[in-house]
Amino acid sequence: MQAPTLDAQKRRVEGGAPEDPSAMRGRCDIIRDMAEVQFPITVPRHCFQSEDARLKRIYEKVIAQERLDQSDALALYRTSDMLALGWLANHVRERMHGNVAYFNVNRHINYTNVCVAGCRLCAFGRKKGAPGSYTMSLEEAFKSAASGYTEAVTEFHIVGGLNPDLPLQYYLDLLSGLKERFPHVHLKAFTMVEIAFFAKLNKMSVRDVLLKLKAAGLDSMPGGGAEIFAKHVRAKICDNKIDGDEWLGVAREAHSLGIHSNATMLYGHIEGDEDRVDHLLKLRALQDETKGFQTFIGLSFHPEHTVLRHLPWTTGVLDLKQIAVARLVLDNFPHVKAYWQMLTPKIAQIALRFGADDIDGTVVEEKIYHDAGATTPQGLTRQDLIRLIEAAGRIPVERDTLYRPVTRSGSSVTVCV
Repeated sequence: MQAPTLDAQKRRVEGGAPEDPSAMRGRCDIIRDMAEVQFPITVPRHCFQSEDARLKRIYEKVIAQERLDQSDALALYRTSDMLALGWLANHVRERMHGNVAYFNVNRHINYTNVCVAGCRLCAFGRKKGAPGSYTMSLEEAFKSAASGYTEAVTEFHIVGGLNPDLPLQYYLDLLSGLKERFPHVHLKAFTMVEIAFFAKLNKMSVRDVLLKLKAAGLDSMPGGGAEIFAKHVRAKICDNKIDGDEWLGVAREAHSLGIHSNATMLYGHIEGDEDRVDHLLKLRALQDETKGFQTFIGLSFHPEHTVLRHLPWTTGVLDLKQIAVARLVLDNFPHVKAYWQMLTPKIAQIALRFGADDIDGTVVEEKIYHDAGATTPQGLTRQDLIRLIEAAGRIPVERDTLYRPVTRSGSSVTVCV
């Protein structure tokens, strides 16, 4: 069976502008077919080639859909054959997602930068009363959400610092207030680190905190704060945060309650290849257990304005390698994201051929990485993202947070459930 051409696939998605419900449902079916494992692997323009004997062995595993082990993952990080690595990751990516690339229309809300953690890798957090510190009142948070809101927004991404002066009720009121004002917007809120902090501060179990947040409107969770699980690295970059096992424990609890989450890894600081592999394998093991992770996002370290400012920035080669290795090792993760805010839009485009199937969203007013020196725009429009994906030779599919395709007709928005 020959895979549909790029133009044919694009025509299937674009179609017309359906006006009646039955036509809209038909379009949803088409997009859903494309979004699921529907495409045969397009015949590559060239066969796999590499002078790296380790990659030849891994190639056999990838083609046979066998799980890669620790030594394989280390070999992937240490190879200099980027084209062969990209071939392998792209093969898996297209086996899972065909020619589709996802994006969403979202808005970030960073409700406070007051934080007691004092992580050496962070340029966002401030001590209480320090210059530049802030905490939004509930009304300010609602106004912030509204200022970036249009009928196109399907997600609010909500994270902040560990502020000891905010009671749990603040977060419950924040979620319920957003749900009341924007009932159709998915609330992806609070990292595992924040949840553990809420529990400790309020002398509650993690499970009870999650239950209260879920009842107030929490739909899913982002994956930040994972950094690197290795204890010897964590002790030097974020010793006041929960450790890797605790991060995984909060994720396990959330997944058990039906709260899906993302997962991240911060790379390009003082960690080594072994630490990265350890991190990925621990994520993979938990995913085997819970199946609650939706997406993996590799976060490149931005040293500017941090205590570790003497470290070099990551290179494009490392950024692409990280995405490719993640796609090959995390065989049970549905999605791997190229977060354009950190990678730059250009590297994110290339990443769509190195294992990534998602380019993230419109974002709008992201603070955490820009405080660390990111020079990318604060946000992109929906049309910007479509253009970036199409220029990379992929088919753009707008999604909601749960990767259900979104279709639009005039002023209406339909999530294909």
